Amino acid sequence: MTETDTVTALREQLCALHAELPRNGLVVWTAGNVSARIPDSDMFLIKPSGLSFDDLTPESMVLCRLDGTVVPGSLGSEFSPSSDTASHAYVLRHRPDVGGVVHTHSPYATAWAARHEPIPCVITGMADEFGGEIPVGRFTTIGDESIGEIIVETLAGHRSRAVLLANHGVFTVGRDARDAVKAAVMCEDAARTVHLARQLGEPVPIEPHHVDALFDRYQNVYGQRARGDH
Repeated sequence: MTETDTVTALREQLCALHAELPRNGLVVWTAGNVSARIPDSDMFLIKPSGLSFDDLTPESMVLCRLDGTVVPGSLGSEFSPSSDTASHAYVLRHRPDVGGVVHTHSPYATAWAARHEPIPCVITGMADEFGGEIPVGRFTTIGDESIGEIIVETLAGHRSRAVLLANHGVFTVGRDARDAVKAAVMCEDAARTVHLARQLGEPVPIEPHHVDALFDRYQNVYGQRARGDH
């Protein structure tokens, strides 16, 4: 199967983005994965199951259709895709605005998930990035698209690009895979900072109108907008 330049470039980007997960302390061993939607298609790329992050290559990224099946004869098709593939596929099917999905078990955010407790919006960085608290989705087991259903259900009506899965870990979404990885990094940073604040006492929430103003400024004014960076 001959792949387009777009798919080849996304393979390279996705491989590089996976390296950001251990570099930022978001994963251990082989746990965690990133997916990237192929623009203007019914396909996406995702990490192969059980491979070390050090062993990942652009060619090992698995090309799947939005129903979660592997594209026969494509590069990486000799590997089984991530065990979370069905859930990534569900999110991409039901959220056309999402171009990338990330799953981690980053320690501070997962500790909040273990408590079934949203991370409250008590620092401006959370208001900027997530537009409010980071919500918790209900518990389910892995192996099918149930987690994807919970992600879509929980984020409906939220500005957050991160959701804590009860007793499990973190999923983030973004306009592309890089944006979703950034959300995963910022989610863990927020979880750690708010945890530290709670050791000193009860953190003070930011008033909703200030959250709205901070979110609007960060999303629409801050940074080099022409380059798509925040």
